[in-house]
Amino acid sequence: MRDADCTAFLQWALPRLGMRWAGFRRVRRQVCKRLGRRIAGLGLRDLADYRALLEAHPEESARLDALCRISISRFYRDQGVWRTLEHEILPHLAERSRARGETRLRIWSAGCASGEEPYTLALLFAFGAAKSDCRPEILATDADPHLLERAHRACYPDTSLRDVPARWHTAFEQLGEEYCLRADDRGPVCFVEQDIRQALPESRFDLILCRNLAFTYFETAVQTEIARRLAERLETGGMLLLGIHEALPCWVPMLVQERPWLYRKREG
Repeated sequence: MRDADCTAFLQWALPRLGMRWAGFRRVRRQVCKRLGRRIAGLGLRDLADYRALLEAHPEESARLDALCRISISRFYRDQGVWRTLEHEILPHLAERSRARGETRLRIWSAGCASGEEPYTLALLFAFGAAKSDCRPEILATDADPHLLERAHRACYPDTSLRDVPARWHTAFEQLGEEYCLRADDRGPVCFVEQDIRQALPESRFDLILCRNLAFTYFETAVQTEIARRLAERLETGGMLLLGIHEALPCWVPMLVQERPWLYRKREG
């Protein structure tokens, strides 16, 4: 499959899925390889045949959507963000929670992939300055059931742990070529299969992490709607954390930008 042919196909197909080409430029080869395998598995000749199949059988769009899911993740990814969470954001949110007379922090990891992000949050509370009298309740959602199966196993290659602080290594045990997070260190993480484009949790949260998903891969209209709905799910004074190269596509009246990748829900 020629790169030019795959690029042209993705520029046609992605808007049909509520996605945008700009987010896929750097990862297109991964998607193109998956497309090639799918086309071969269906016994089709090329992308033109696959496009005809999509137009004749709209149900194939769900399979194409799955082929376009990018899950580049590891523990403690973007180390500066995690240090800011540990030493500034989580202590601040814990103080606000105590002021409300509560002893819990409700956190949502949207697009959690195979679990590295929510488990990193759990480890922050187990090992770091985030440890306090406020107990975390961590909800982790993703649209891909296969990734969620991996998250439940909590076993990862060594590349997923390359940024993990040395003091955290005791939380993992090596089993063959994988490193598995010990059951006692997995924390209060609840995994739920959910596509953020179609549904959101009904709860309200002190902190929402939506990193390297909606505001990278989805088209602007979808991003705008998701931004509004995420703001609605935040407690007053709660924080929305994006990827370090992301920003909201529009001004959301309920949110104040604290850092390029961090937003706070307005008081009142």
